Amino acid sequence: MIRSLHSAASGMEAQQLHIDVIANNLANVNTTGFKKARAEFQDLFYQEIRAARRSDTVEAEGSPIPLEVGQGTRPIATQKIFTGGDLLQTQNQLDLAIEGAGFFRVAMPDGTVAYTRAGAFKLDSDGRIVSIEGRPLDPPISVPPETTAITVEQDGTVKALQPGDIEPLEVGRIELTQFVNPAGLKSLGHSLYQATSAAGEPLDGLPGELGLGVISQGSLEGSNVVVVEEMIELIAAQRAYEINSRVIRASDEMLQTTTQLR
Repeated sequence: MIRSLHSAASGMEAQQLHIDVIANNLANVNTTGFKKARAEFQDLFYQEIRAARRSDTVEAEGSPIPLEVGQGTRPIATQKIFTGGDLLQTQNQLDLAIEGAGFFRVAMPDGTVAYTRAGAFKLDSDGRIVSIEGRPLDPPISVPPETTAITVEQDGTVKALQPGDIEPLEVGRIELTQFVNPAGLKSLGHSLYQATSAAGEPLDGLPGELGLGVISQGSLEGSNVVVVEEMIELIAAQRAYEINSRVIRASDEMLQTTTQLR
């Protein structure tokens, strides 16, 4: 009975984390470029009360299957699901979405590089294309001051149209990055990710090449959270939490009965 108390308590802790993950998914249902997470669990070690024995052993008694009891569960990972979100048409010339695999690269204040799927870019006071928090693209791309229109082609080529000109001027090209295991990236918040050894070496390239997606101008990638699916997961997690609490209550009542024996 003491074992059942610990096992059920571990189940309640696991479901609490499960609900925390679901809550974060639902909170970011409208966050541009957000990727939902999934909680994953693992059973704990088993206490072997009697080992399995072969039927041809010399022991008088034996069983071909063991007698063992598990010790509960624990959370093992929160995996990011990098499926694509719906493309939202905005008609803003600096709203960019990646159709397919890959990440935009942005320069961080400490000199490192972060990766994002959120393509709501702006122009800063120097004419650089930057993220919504002012982080410039890597490599940096600057637009001339008197530009009247900006065009971003599917292959990442950025062109700026000047007053009096017919043909736009090419001012740079956006590069993308892919990882062998994007689920191994470290989440930094603000729709940013950091490379880790678990994610593999960054694979840099141009849009449309090396398996990378292409760029869609005037669009943003929405969150890939599906509200109905998360609500189903929430109900299942809540019921699992309640069932584990009932196990604790039942074990407590059995212990109470045992202590009242005379």
